[in-house]
Amino acid sequence: MEHVEAVVVGGGQSGLAAARALIRAGLKPVVLEASERAAGSWPRYYDSLTLFSPARFSALPGTPFGGDPDRYPHRDEVVAYLTAYAARLQADIRTGQRVTAVQADGAGFTVDLEGGGRLSARAVIAASGSFGRPHRPDLAGLATFAGQVLHAADYSSPAPFAGQRVVVVGAGNSAVQMATELAHESPTTLATRAPVKFARQHLLGKDLHFWLTRTGLDAAPLGRLLRTPPAQPVLDDGRYRAALTTGTPDRRPMFTRLADDKVTWADGTTERLDALILATGYRPHLPYLTGLDGALDPAGHPRHRGGTSPAHPGLEFVGLEWQRSLSSNTLRGVGRDAARAARRLAAHLARS
Repeated sequence: MEHVEAVVVGGGQSGLAAARALIRAGLKPVVLEASERAAGSWPRYYDSLTLFSPARFSALPGTPFGGDPDRYPHRDEVVAYLTAYAARLQADIRTGQRVTAVQADGAGFTVDLEGGGRLSARAVIAASGSFGRPHRPDLAGLATFAGQVLHAADYSSPAPFAGQRVVVVGAGNSAVQMATELAHESPTTLATRAPVKFARQHLLGKDLHFWLTRTGLDAAPLGRLLRTPPAQPVLDDGRYRAALTTGTPDRRPMFTRLADDKVTWADGTTERLDALILATGYRPHLPYLTGLDGALDPAGHPRHRGGTSPAHPGLEFVGLEWQRSLSSNTLRGVGRDAARAARRLAAHLARS
């Protein structure tokens, strides 16, 4: 069995930030990435995805995003950025290595890999994100609905839905962005439990992220004060509010039930529906920690204090939503949490 100082589970933005922070703390991490390249879930997001933060506020530590700093990078630009970041990192990044279990082993951990491989690690950072665990709400009739049902994780473009009757469920950035582009190809409704909340993309000539950074709100440690993370408003330069205002897509209160190939709306009307897209978010994807007693709660969410496992010294989390701040699971903010995790692990290993 191979013995290493630290294992980072996940080679996306969180894992790469964690690896850099560990190296800077004097440790030698091994990054284990399940897919065939170190870019996390970004290559699997929908085709038209564009960041809502400018390039200058969308970089990992140590490497600015190239090109015009005020542009909003496309998905493929992010993939290229992360791939180049991983190549320059000079870390031991092993792709095609899926972690199946992490077990306590004396003062450290045993890390099991798909296919039978095994490593012994003194410390572990769980940085596997949430894309692998799409949230599917319990909607009346969903299990027996005869139309097509897919999560946003499986959506790529509006082309396959041309001419179909489509409903998108959700009120976040991705839901609004998907529904708007679908509405140009198909009669599309955005179904939400409450009206969509918008936030202006620009204030006083500056992108909102400039003000979040300037005021310190972006990095403020508010996560520990929140029992339930607040819903994020849709950042808008005016186009999405205008699209909903003109009914492309139309926005309706949440439907009451699905049956056969039909949807029933809150006003009692029923119509045929071809496809339902659930843009309903994700949950932390940590199946490899289920056998590590006390690492997760009964719902599979990590037990942590600012990213540190209280049950297992040497176990840290990086990239959780609201782990510590508003930006904890973003390109611009994950590096701050990664640096804290690395410092804590370096101190832990020095003591032990």
